[in-house]
Amino acid sequence: MRTRDFLRMITGSIRSHPLRSGLTALGIAVGIAAVVLLTSIGIGINVFIVSQFNQFGTNIIAVNPGKSQTAGGAPPMFSSASTKPLTMDDVEALARIPKVTSVVPMHMGNAEVEAGRRRRRTIILGVNPDMPDVFLVGAAVGRFLPPDDQRAPRAMAVLGRKVQEDLFPSGGALGSRVRISGEKYRVVGILESKGDTIGFDLDDAIYIPAARSLEMFNQEGLVEIDLTYDEGTDVDGLVLAIKRRLTARHGQEDYTITTQEQMVEVMMRILGTLTTAVAALGGISLLVGAVGIFTIMTIAVRERTSEIGLLRALGAPHGQVLALFLGEAAALAALGGAAGLVIGVGGGQLLHFLIPTLPVYTPLAVVFIAMFVATTIGLIAGVLPARRAARLDPVEALRTE
Repeated sequence: MRTRDFLRMITGSIRSHPLRSGLTALGIAVGIAAVVLLTSIGIGINVFIVSQFNQFGTNIIAVNPGKSQTAGGAPPMFSSASTKPLTMDDVEALARIPKVTSVVPMHMGNAEVEAGRRRRRTIILGVNPDMPDVFLVGAAVGRFLPPDDQRAPRAMAVLGRKVQEDLFPSGGALGSRVRISGEKYRVVGILESKGDTIGFDLDDAIYIPAARSLEMFNQEGLVEIDLTYDEGTDVDGLVLAIKRRLTARHGQEDYTITTQEQMVEVMMRILGTLTTAVAALGGISLLVGAVGIFTIMTIAVRERTSEIGLLRALGAPHGQVLALFLGEAAALAALGGAAGLVIGVGGGQLLHFLIPTLPVYTPLAVVFIAMFVATTIGLIAGVLPARRAARLDPVEALRTE
């Protein structure tokens, strides 16, 4: 049988039952669309998370109060009574460790801010002048918090872009005075726009010295201490040095140290599990599509028994009859896969258009894998019906006419 005739018989069989063929392909299309869409969202979130972490550089170590039992996890919500808080003295002690280039204390609160007749509540972040070096962010106007006595710093503040636009819509923020929780602060700079970062809007915050933030909210302990280190530093050795320094000061290991590599690894592991789970849900749809192809091909063999008998009587070998039905199953699956790709990729782009903050990314490899999986499923589902068709006795098959 010539290749042209072979293809004509496959396409003719599909066209002769358009509704049945469409429903069969639809089962595969739904599965492929679900897998592609969910996988694209999962990969997009992975890429987004990694980019969010990497925009702060790749050499950050975070120290949190409280001992966490799992590496890379967040500190426990409730610590034991013997847990000592992280203090400004700890910051100074960590800054003296060799290879450490910058240390930033971090304290967070929420307070009302006033500028003239305008007021609003916003996040107050207590930091120090090293923040631009650690988080790769600086002042777009003016400067960041200048070097000062970190135990008794002056009342200076740096405004996030959104806070500046709300409190000073006409400009003139630099050098002005704002009241934060009733205390006057002089604005020395406007932070360059960074937007949302891992669920936190750096533009919607005010930055003041950490010691003043602790005093403002009447607290002793910092939320976090972030460190950076020289390129090429032995990170494991540095972590060990941090542990020794803090344990000597606290008398116990009542803190959690997390490297940026661990942060990314944990997030990737969680998102990888979610991506696998959602892809498995799409796989269930593919299984349903495979069952549909198997059922339709079985019905097709019964309906075309006389045609198979005629082909065999004319000398068509077993292999050609087998290939004919396998080709039809693969063609139906490929059509469904192509439709599923269009639906999945198009649906992802539509979601991204409607929800710009939802990252969607479809690598080319996913496209090829989806088509390969769809075609393979069609071939596997069509094997048994095709073998049954190839094994029909020509004489018995012709008698069904």
